[in-house]
Amino acid sequence: MACIDLNADLGEGFGRWRLTDDERLLSVVTSANVACGFHAGDAITMRRVCELAAERGVRIGAQVSYRDLAGFGRRAMDVPPAELAAEVAYQIGALEVFARAAGARVAYVKPHGALYNRVVRDEEQAAAVVDGVLLADASLPVLGLPGSRLLELAGKAGLPVVTEAFADRAYTEAGTLVPRTLEGAVVTDPDTVVERSLSLARSGEVVSHSGTRIEVRARSLCLHGDTPGAVELARRVRERLEASGVRVEAFA
Repeated sequence: MACIDLNADLGEGFGRWRLTDDERLLSVVTSANVACGFHAGDAITMRRVCELAAERGVRIGAQVSYRDLAGFGRRAMDVPPAELAAEVAYQIGALEVFARAAGARVAYVKPHGALYNRVVRDEEQAAAVVDGVLLADASLPVLGLPGSRLLELAGKAGLPVVTEAFADRAYTEAGTLVPRTLEGAVVTDPDTVVERSLSLARSGEVVSHSGTRIEVRARSLCLHGDTPGAVELARRVRERLEASGVRVEAFA
């Protein structure tokens, strides 16, 4: 039987502003990528999401980012490796305080936005992220794109690695994500997202931006929480997967 984890980016608010419907999404997903204050999130938001996740048995992941609140972590930045490693460890440590207070723990790490895309190919930045994870907790799994430098280096360092796919993002023929600056980078049709989710979970394949089928083997499927109708779409995806015999459960 096919098995898949459903993850979503949560806690992406700041102060009085809230971007994601954390409570409702936590009733659907099995893993929560919690913003750690660098691209979004703040102390009270992190605490609240950890409490909600722990209540529902949802795994808590640290979504680490470049220090870029104004750009939501999606702007390219050049951060010295030692500084980036320290900032990754800092973010994990901050979230761990709230996770443990809620009776849980940080169960994995996932980069966000520009950092996520950068460490697909940039060995120096990928190595810095790995160093940061090792500094925080050498047992933490790292969630990332199949074939990325990040997962390659994490595996060599002895960290568990978990591959991830995106049903609502367009792929290049090389298996990387189409940049958000290009038209069609985000798949918006709900029916298409649902069917892509099923294909990724059952066969490990998806149709690329150019129309060819490519292989994307993943243990976790990301459902973006900041898109319109995110909760209902997430519910549809989970219902379709389970109705088709796919077991939905956390990887960590």
